[in-house]
Amino acid sequence: MPVELLSTPTWLDRRSAARADSDHIDGLARGRDARFALFDGLEPVIAAVPDAAPAPVTATAAGGLWFASTAVDAALLMEPVPVFLGVARATGVAHFAVRLAPGARDALARTMALCEPADLRSLASRGDLPAGDVAAAGLARSLFAWHDVSRFCGACGAVAGLVDGGWRRRCLGCARETYPRVDAVVIMLVTDGERCLLGHEPRFPERMFSCLAGYVEPGEAIADAVIRETAEEVGLVVTDVRVVDSQPWPLPHSLMIGCVATAAPAPLTIDTTEIVEARWFSRAEARALLDRTHPEQLWVPGRQAIAHHLIAGFASGS
Repeated sequence: MPVELLSTPTWLDRRSAARADSDHIDGLARGRDARFALFDGLEPVIAAVPDAAPAPVTATAAGGLWFASTAVDAALLMEPVPVFLGVARATGVAHFAVRLAPGARDALARTMALCEPADLRSLASRGDLPAGDVAAAGLARSLFAWHDVSRFCGACGAVAGLVDGGWRRRCLGCARETYPRVDAVVIMLVTDGERCLLGHEPRFPERMFSCLAGYVEPGEAIADAVIRETAEEVGLVVTDVRVVDSQPWPLPHSLMIGCVATAAPAPLTIDTTEIVEARWFSRAEARALLDRTHPEQLWVPGRQAIAHHLIAGFASGS
């Protein structure tokens, strides 16, 4: 059950061994061919490229997610230091991400054609960007979300400066170092062999059902987290936990660990603070959810989400 979107951007070589060489990273950023993803807050800015032509909108825009270094005046940026994302394996072109200062997107829109603002989840769902670009934008978003909560040292309170191309922060007071945060989340398809259990959470769109999920707590193994979360949310005892796949989910910085678990049929005891409704679905019903032909107009997340692939695997009998 491969995950096709928001996956690791394998087209980029992250060059982790070279990040500590600030002169090297600065040189890449100043390169004529360097490309930059622009972010307004935590959402990417997208150039409005004509549907029939992949050519740049202007002489300075690289098109789509990526912009040439000459596209943006440094005065429009929130911070002068870009975050290094990596080097394209095929071309050797360095790719970075930068954030616009508040209100700077409107100023940029007066010089080039931009798409209407859209959050990364919507861009991924609609397929507006190539999967690799969605993954790169997700990487940048995760790093920016971490920077937002890591500007000051948690030990002494002093300012923490950016190092390693934005992949590390070092306190200017006590020299304590911090690294990007990743939150482990188990997302599990619970099945009794012939049916799968899906739930509707309060934050979900109307009529959308999905797999159960929850954060892995300190000291827990993945299987332990699946067992605990399933018991807490719907009161079922699960066994035979199997890890199927994983998916980075930059909203803001989670790693979704996809699992399948077995549970004996039993009455559900729903935690109503977490789950509004949970019910069992047959394979035929799961296919209808995926195709959006369910008679109650119920549906499941799209192909950008690992939940979709877990449900699709069950629906196909695998």
